[in-house]
Amino acid sequence: MKLSYRQLRKKIKSREYERLSEEAKNKLISNESLDIKDSIPEPILIPIFTIQNKTEIKEKQLQSIIVENISNFMKQLGDGYSFIDKEYKIKINNQYNFIDILLFNIKFNCYVVVELKVTELKKEYLGQIKIYMNYIDEHLKTNSQNKTIGILLVKENNEYSLYSSNGNIIIRDFKLNKNV
Repeated sequence: MKLSYRQLRKKIKSREYERLSEEAKNKLISNESLDIKDSIPEPILIPIFTIQNKTEIKEKQLQSIIVENISNFMKQLGDGYSFIDKEYKIKINNQYNFIDILLFNIKFNCYVVVELKVTELKKEYLGQIKIYMNYIDEHLKTNSQNKTIGILLVKENNEYSLYSSNGNIIIRDFKLNKNV
């Protein structure tokens, strides 16, 4: 992928390379192909142009900010993302649930469930996103598509991520940033 001067400058300014894992950096250096989790930096930078109180934010506010600039958000996640919907409605056991953001990654041929949490990681969040991922695999995914990936965006990661053995769940911190 060839970047324009402006795109490259933006990536340098956001310190995108520095936010990649060591494993991802090593793959880039040795010219290996990255998998979906390698391309997602830590933390994800969320622009805060419209929020007055920059320390406290509600999930709906975070979702609105991301959806208002969904193109920027998807570019931070890597290549090949397309936006399907926000508050994607699913029905489980006669009860409606809502996936915060549903994406599809063309490059990796899979759905991507994005759940937003404005607190530190809790074990309940892992169960919630796994249920949503399983639902998408059961009801939307075709046989030719790969299993659904989940991205859990939290204010602060913790040791629960060490014990979430599912490689299809990617946990990343987010940081509110006025310079994105």
